[in-house]
Amino acid sequence: MRLPQDIILKPYITEKSNMEIASGKYTFIVDVKSTKTEVRKAVEALFNVKVLQVNTMNYDGKVKRTGVHEGPRPAWKKAIVKIDTNPKSVEYLAKGGKTVSNAKKYKSSIEEFGVAQ
Repeated sequence: MRLPQDIILKPYITEKSNMEIASGKYTFIVDVKSTKTEVRKAVEALFNVKVLQVNTMNYDGKVKRTGVHEGPRPAWKKAIVKIDTNPKSVEYLAKGGKTVSNAKKYKSSIEEFGVAQ
């Protein structure tokens, strides 16, 4: 099993991704071989937030040229992660009809993302 730091490489900050932060969507560059489930678990482990949805996009590397030398750039993968901005505790009935609530405390935003809201 890979570590969360190996899956989430860095945040992807653009004008569009900055505007989507208000609706709880954060954009990351992730490992090319990672799956949506691995990205979900890595974001939840690193930032202590509840992930609702993960969308991923694969990008092929472009062919770049420097003088007479030509070579490909590496392929990369982008993940857009939607987090729960209003986390609520989950209540359910246990044995004997007792009401039990989930004690996990999730954050409503990612402050480490590098963007002030």
